[in-house]
Amino acid sequence: MKHVVVMTGDGIGRVVIPLALRVLDAVGFKADYVRAEIGWDLWRTTGQPLPEATVALLEEHGLGLFGAVTSKPSQEAQRALSPHLRDRGLRYQSPILELRRRLGLSASVRPCRTWTGNPTNFIRMGSQGVETPPVDITVVMQNTEGLYAGIGWSGLPEPLRTALESHPNMKAFANAPSDQLAVSCRLISRAECIRIARVAFTTASAQGRTQVTLCDKWGVMQETASMLLDAAKEEEKSWPDISLRTENVDALLVQLLRTPERYGVILCGALVGDIVSDAASGLVGGLGFAPCANLGDACAVFEPTHGSAPDIAQDEPSRANPIAAILAAAMLCEHAGDTGAATRIRVAIERTVEMGETRTPDMLPLNGMVASATAEEMTNAIIAALDQT
Repeated sequence: MKHVVVMTGDGIGRVVIPLALRVLDAVGFKADYVRAEIGWDLWRTTGQPLPEATVALLEEHGLGLFGAVTSKPSQEAQRALSPHLRDRGLRYQSPILELRRRLGLSASVRPCRTWTGNPTNFIRMGSQGVETPPVDITVVMQNTEGLYAGIGWSGLPEPLRTALESHPNMKAFANAPSDQLAVSCRLISRAECIRIARVAFTTASAQGRTQVTLCDKWGVMQETASMLLDAAKEEEKSWPDISLRTENVDALLVQLLRTPERYGVILCGALVGDIVSDAASGLVGGLGFAPCANLGDACAVFEPTHGSAPDIAQDEPSRANPIAAILAAAMLCEHAGDTGAATRIRVAIERTVEMGETRTPDMLPLNGMVASATAEEMTNAIIAALDQT
């Protein structure tokens, strides 16, 4: 029997993950669910948003389903701490980023596809009038390095300043006091560049693609972008039927808004991948349709890519869109070897969206329908559609 560590987290994570578990039960996915804590409330009350017990459970079982966490700027995080925890030098770090680093979940796979019948799909004017081009994009991004390595300083330690001043461009900061400077490092390793490139080409091959698009900003981040490019070129040699194309991130985002159908698998480093995947999700209805797999050698954690949505988290009944979480559950099924369950879940979502009888608020056109479904009603509709698969 498989064991899945379930971390609902904060906000709407507490709504959508239990609903995803209902779909897993309905489709017949066999697993025991182990509950674990993570998130903002733990930070406020204990100063530890990621307990060691949660890390240990994921190390033991190797599979996780995660909801969302709330993250706030450092000063606000300090004010949110219980009084007895303040002034202890505690520093808030996003627990999901820390979890990815601790467990080596260095590859993130983020599919964004059009669901027929969704009125919030991307549209454009074509030669025959308004058209809805198909969007089927998978962003493969590095998850734990670059600007997501968490290496930075607010105020420069003198040894760091001395090292930075060996670079000629530091002359522009010569008159700035060290305590008035801040730095975040985009630090990457060749080993992880090779790993993420391999995931991208493997994903493209599994999807029958003939191209991988590498996206970065070579003119600005020359050293790190070039290392990822070199690794991708080296990996390309092992895939004779798949070619590598490169685009600057700003140019790619422009093209996404015009001809998204030209893209299949997009390879990115950390941060750039986060931005590109969110932009791609906007073409298919938003983050309510965007799941994610965080993959490591010994563990995999699946999640919707949306946040905790504190603006709607208190709504009762909740009208958060559970589809991203349910799609994340489908990715978990596939990873665990139950491709049949994964396919049935996706077909049920496709039928539900296409029928158009059940729509959460994020699926409603701005100038149209008023009535919207609750998160539970959407889940019920998807479960009912499972009976037709």
